[in-house]
Amino acid sequence: MKFSLTLLLYFITQLTFAQLPKGFVYAQDSLPNLKVELRYCYDNNFVGGQIDGYVNEVVITTAQTVEALKKVQADLKTEGLTLKVFDAYRPQRAVNHFVRWAKQVNDTMMKMHYYPKVNKRNLFKEGYIASKSRHSSGSTLDVTIVNLETGEELDMGSPFDFFGPESWVSNTNLTEKQIANRQRLQNVMLKNGFRNYPKEWWHFTLRNEPFKNQYFDFLVE
Repeated sequence: MKFSLTLLLYFITQLTFAQLPKGFVYAQDSLPNLKVELRYCYDNNFVGGQIDGYVNEVVITTAQTVEALKKVQADLKTEGLTLKVFDAYRPQRAVNHFVRWAKQVNDTMMKMHYYPKVNKRNLFKEGYIASKSRHSSGSTLDVTIVNLETGEELDMGSPFDFFGPESWVSNTNLTEKQIANRQRLQNVMLKNGFRNYPKEWWHFTLRNEPFKNQYFDFLVE
C-alpha cells in the first residue's frame, strides 16, 4: 500500500508539471547547466517577501525562448561561463502584488538594498513598476553571467533589481571590469535574438516573441 501511494503521488506530480499552456516549457529540462535563483520565490527581493504566484523555483519560458537560450549557453560555455536566471515567466498576479506594494509608500523595508536613491512614490513614473509586464508574456528573462564551475556571478556593478541609474545599460560610471562584464552579457544576448531594457542591465526579451501583449496568470510551479 505504501508503494502504491508513493507511485500515485509521483504520477500526480508529473501530471501537475505537464500542464503548462501550449507553447510554454520548463527551461531547465533543455538547459542542464542553467543556474537558477528565483528571488521572488523567497524574501530576498525588493518587496521583502515571497511574491504571489511563485510556488517552485522553476524557470518557465516559451519554447522559442529556450531555443534562443541554447545558443546563448553554447557561446558562454566556450568561456567557461553560463547564465543565471533571477526571473523568467511571471504571473499577472505577481505583477499585481508589485503594484499593491508600490502603492504602500510607507513600506520601505528593503529601500536601502534596492532603491536607496529613488522615492518609492516615483517607482511607476520612473518605469521600475508597471501594471503589465513583458515577463507575463513568457519570453522575457532577468539574467546574469556566472562562472560555470564555481557559480560565482560576474561583477556587473549593481545587483539584480537595483532601481536607479547605476543599473542602466548606458551607465559608464563603472570599473573597466564591470563595463566589460555588462558588455559581455549584452553582446551574447543581443547576438542570439534578444533585446534589452535600457534601465535594467539584466532584463532581456526575445525578439518576435510569440505571445506579445498576452499576459498569462498560471502559477510558477
